[in-house]
Amino acid sequence: MCGIYGSTISYNDETVREKMGRISFRGPDYTGIKRYDKVVFAHNRLAIIDLDTRSNQPFTYLHLHIVFNGEIYNYKDIRKDLERQNYQFRTSSDTEVICAAYLAYGADCLTRFNGMFAFVIYDTLKNELFGARDRFGKKPFYYAHDHGDFEFASQPSQISIHRDLNVDEKAINQYLIWGYVPEPQSIFAEVKQLPAAHYFTYQLASSKLKTTEYWTLDYGWKNKFAGSYDEAKEALEVILADAVKIRMNADVPLGVFLSGGIDSSLIAAMATKEIDHVKTFSIKFNEKGFDESAYAKQVAQHLGTDHHTIECNYNDGIELIENFNQYYDEPFADSSAIPTMLLAKHTRKHVTVALSGDAGDEAFLGYHRYKWIKQVNNLFYAPHTIRKAIGGIINQSPKYKHKLIAMGIAMEDVENLYVKMFGNMENSWVKQPDLAKYNSLMHVLTNPSKPLLERISDFDIKTYLNGDINTKVDRASMAFSLESRSPLMDYRVIEFSRSLPTSYKYNSGNQKRILKDILFDRVPAQIFDRPKAGFTMPFQNWFRAELKEYVMDNLSEQNLKNIPGIHVKRTQEIIQEHMTGKWNRYPQIWKLLVLSQWLIKNKKSEQKVSLVA
Repeated sequence: MCGIYGSTISYNDETVREKMGRISFRGPDYTGIKRYDKVVFAHNRLAIIDLDTRSNQPFTYLHLHIVFNGEIYNYKDIRKDLERQNYQFRTSSDTEVICAAYLAYGADCLTRFNGMFAFVIYDTLKNELFGARDRFGKKPFYYAHDHGDFEFASQPSQISIHRDLNVDEKAINQYLIWGYVPEPQSIFAEVKQLPAAHYFTYQLASSKLKTTEYWTLDYGWKNKFAGSYDEAKEALEVILADAVKIRMNADVPLGVFLSGGIDSSLIAAMATKEIDHVKTFSIKFNEKGFDESAYAKQVAQHLGTDHHTIECNYNDGIELIENFNQYYDEPFADSSAIPTMLLAKHTRKHVTVALSGDAGDEAFLGYHRYKWIKQVNNLFYAPHTIRKAIGGIINQSPKYKHKLIAMGIAMEDVENLYVKMFGNMENSWVKQPDLAKYNSLMHVLTNPSKPLLERISDFDIKTYLNGDINTKVDRASMAFSLESRSPLMDYRVIEFSRSLPTSYKYNSGNQKRILKDILFDRVPAQIFDRPKAGFTMPFQNWFRAELKEYVMDNLSEQNLKNIPGIHVKRTQEIIQEHMTGKWNRYPQIWKLLVLSQWLIKNKKSEQKVSLVA
C-alpha cells in the first residue's frame, strides 16, 4: 500500500519530492525516485510484504520499471505458474510477480490478478507505459495528458503542484448530485481518473493514449447459479474462506474492523480460524441510536478476539472536519468518512493492516433501501396520474418523511425514484443539474434481463461502491498509513453474488440471507436480532446544536455565493429547513461544508485556480 507518481515532464528531483511529500502519509517507510530516459517514477512505500529494501520501488525487472500501489493477494499462485515457465525471482514481493506476469501474458495478466491495485510499467523495449486499475476502483489513479506529456499520481493534488490547473465547474455540478466526483472526471479540468477495471497504454514516441476496459459485471445474468440454496451456501463459504485467508498474508501486524454487524462479524469469525489472537476494532458514539459498540463487544467476546473500542465525540469530529481536504484532495460528501478516519487513526496504533466488511450490503442486498424499494415497487403498477394525485394529498403533511413519500410515489418510475431518494440527488439547489452520468448508467437500472433488486445492486456496485465506499476507505485509511482489505470485495465473491437467485440473498424480508446463515454457524444469531444501523456520525443532531455556529459561519451568504452553479436562496432555505427541524438536511449541509472549504483552500493556494464552464 503506497503512493505512486510518474511523469514525462522534466521536473527536477526537488519538485518530484515535493509532489511525493504531499502524500507522505500514504507511504512513510521509504521514498524512491528514479529516472529512465524521458520518464521519472516515484514511490512512497508502506511496507507490508517483503519488508526488505530489495522490494523498494521504483522497481526494475529485466527491461521493465514499475511503480505499484496495492496488493495482489494471489501472487504466490501466479508466481508458481510463472516459475514453471522459467521466470526467475529475486524477491518475495508481489511487485515482481506483476512484472513477470505482464511479460508472460501481456494485458491479460490483469484478469489473473486478485487484488486491489494501481500500477504503471515502463516497458523500455516497447517505449510504452502500461498501467491499470483494479476491478472495483479500490486504489486511485489520476492522470493528466496534455501538450504531448503524461503525468500520473495517486491523488490529484500531486499533479496540481507547479501546474496551473482549472477547477472544473462540471465536476462541481457532478459532486453536488452524486456526493463525489465520478470517474473519469476529477475536480480539475485537466486531470482525469482512470476508470475502475481499465488499463491504458501510452506511446512515448507519439504521445498517444488509449484506455481499455478489461472486466465488467454480468449485466445480462448469463452465468446464473443453477444449484440449490445449500449448494450455494457451501460454495460461497469456500470462496469467502479463501478470500479472507489470502488477505491475511502480511509481514506486519494485522487486525479486523468489527462494527458488530453481519459483514464485519463474518470476516472476524473467519479470520479467527486462520490465526490466533486476532485484534478487532470498533468505534463508540455517546449519542443514542448511533452506538453499536456493545454488539461489537459481544461478537468479540464470543470469538475471543483482543478487542479495542474507540470513543468519538464532536470535538474529535470537528478536528477531522477542519483537516478533511488535506487527505481527500477532492470534495467528498460521505460524512461516514469522519468515523472511518477516526477508526483508522486509532487502529493504526496497533496494526498496519485491517480487514473490513465492505461490499456486503451492495452484493447481498443488505441496505434498508432495498427492502423499502421492494415494498414501494407495488405502487408503481398504478397509473402515474393517480400516484401524483395521492402524492399531492400526502404532501400536505408537515412531516418531512411524509413529504419524501409524496415525492416518491409521484415519480415517473421506480428506477428514477431509487436514484432520487437514495442517490442523495436532491438537486433543487443546483441551477442546471447535469445528469449525463446518471443517464449513461440507466441501462443498468432498466436492464430487462434482471429483476429490480438485482438491477439496483448492479447500479450500486458500479456507482456507490466504486465512487463512494472505496474512495472513503482508501483516503481514510491511508491518511494514517493503514492498509484496509475487504474480502467481500474479492471479485470471485462479487461475481458469485451476482449469479445467485434473488431469494438466496433476500427472502421474505430477510436481507443478506446467505451471509447470515454462514455467520450463524459461527456466532449466535440472537446477537444480531436488532435493526440494522449505518456507520455514520450524529451530524443530524450536531448541526442543530454543538456545530450550529460552525455551520452558519462556514455557509454564510458570501461563502455560498462563491460556490458556482447553485441557487443561493434555495440553498439557504435548505439549511434553515434543517435548523428548524422541518427536514433532515444534514447530507446536503455536509456536502456544502466540504465543497466550500475545498474552494476556499484552493483559492488561497499558490496555484492559479479559475473556474471553467
